Amino acid sequence: MGRIISQKEASLISKEEKEKGRRVVFTNGCFDIIHKGHIELLRQAKDRGDILIVGLNSDSSTKKIKEKGRPIIDEESRAVVLSSIVYVDYVVIFNEKTPYNLIKAIRPDALVKGEDWSEEEIVGRELAREVVRVKLVPGYSTTEMIKKIMSNFQFPISNKMSNDK
Repeated sequence: MGRIISQKEASLISKEEKEKGRRVVFTNGCFDIIHKGHIELLRQAKDRGDILIVGLNSDSSTKKIKEKGRPIIDEESRAVVLSSIVYVDYVVIFNEKTPYNLIKAIRPDALVKGEDWSEEEIVGRELAREVVRVKLVPGYSTTEMIKKIMSNFQFPISNKMSNDK
């Protein structure tokens, strides 16, 4: 199970792991409602190296880049869930709009993002030895999941449903 660490700790761990000849991989995102697409991204990222460090947008960072009402899940809860995923070694919460400073501190061997990002859009690409764009799982995105949930709750939830435990 992964650990939730600071940027300073991530920098030190990355340096130590590289000195041991291990390959450090980095990916990032909001990971608001974890779904199959996230798990596949994390699996493919972990396949690229020995240590996977995940940059997690803080609540304030997520609010800057996502639509109104996001994040759905608070940063502490997202970090705990993310750190419990078998592929994830470390989670680092960052407050900036982009993870550039975190990537600069880690200097990963591989930087992994979904194919929905063009290589030119990938922040920090010049700081990594390799940039990898992975295939997305069709039909899985947090935005689409939120739309589906909202469309299923167009009517008030009955008292019977809210009292069920």
